[in-house]
Amino acid sequence: QVQVAESGGGLVQAGGSLRLSCTASGTSFSIDHVDWYRQPPEKQREWVAGMPGSGVSSVTGRFTVSRDNAKGPVNLEISSLKPEDTGIYYCNVRGLRNIRGNLYPFDIWGQGTQVTVSS
Repeated sequence: QVQVAESGGGLVQAGGSLRLSCTASGTSFSIDHVDWYRQPPEKQREWVAGMPGSGVSSVTGRFTVSRDNAKGPVNLEISSLKPEDTGIYYCNVRGLRNIRGNLYPFDIWGQGTQVTVSS
């Protein structure tokens, strides 16, 4: 079974930066793609940034997705934080599990981590 967990959220001041981490754990799996989403209060969940599992980094405006090594967590760095960046940040991981020689796709969401930006 593959599990996904986010960490690194908290209360930060506007103008600062924050680094969130997404860790996938389990056995016999590979990652095809990792995406970060967020859900602001009383709004729909929206895509923020992402990169292929084989990637090193990807930049989308103020959002940088990166990983230090192939086995490590996938990080989301947010720069120049704004109050409108407040919300729950989720990591979505898609990949393949190897079960007794057969490959099965998975698409798993973490529980989310709260980010609150004060003005």
